[in-house]
Amino acid sequence: LVGSDFLARHGMRDLADDPTVLVLGAQRIVLSHGDLLCTGDISYQQFRQQVRGADWQQAFLARPLAERQAIARQMREHSEARHAATAPADYAPADAALARQWLLQAHASTLIHGHTHQPADHALGQDAEGRALTQVVLSDWHIDAGTRRAQVLRLRADGTRMRQPPDGPQ
Repeated sequence: LVGSDFLARHGMRDLADDPTVLVLGAQRIVLSHGDLLCTGDISYQQFRQQVRGADWQQAFLARPLAERQAIARQMREHSEARHAATAPADYAPADAALARQWLLQAHASTLIHGHTHQPADHALGQDAEGRALTQVVLSDWHIDAGTRRAQVLRLRADGTRMRQPPDGPQ
């Protein structure tokens, strides 16, 4: 729902294409929100398709701000309740075959995403040239109250990466 004017004013890049490829030095890196990889979570995929539709977005943005905020709160509460009722081991896993396919199609060796609430690095085999394929999953961001967790991944042109909390107060 963030528009191109907002992105331009704040020096941000539109990552509407998901997944998208980032070129850093000689590296090609696939970036994704990660939700498209959760192919087994049918109800979430249906929700995603609905809220990403132009008709739904237009109708949502036509509502008064207070109503949109109330809807967003309700959606967040529903999401948090769903996560609280589900053990992390029971979350729909990211589809490793799809992740590997994205990497091969993009001629990239690293996929970075979040959404799955299971931060880890996963080996996805090798490409035809023998390069290791890696799926890097970042943590969810929960910084409002209670247990605080958040990660950023700092990438360097030499290929090194470092997970750490975001800058600023924790």
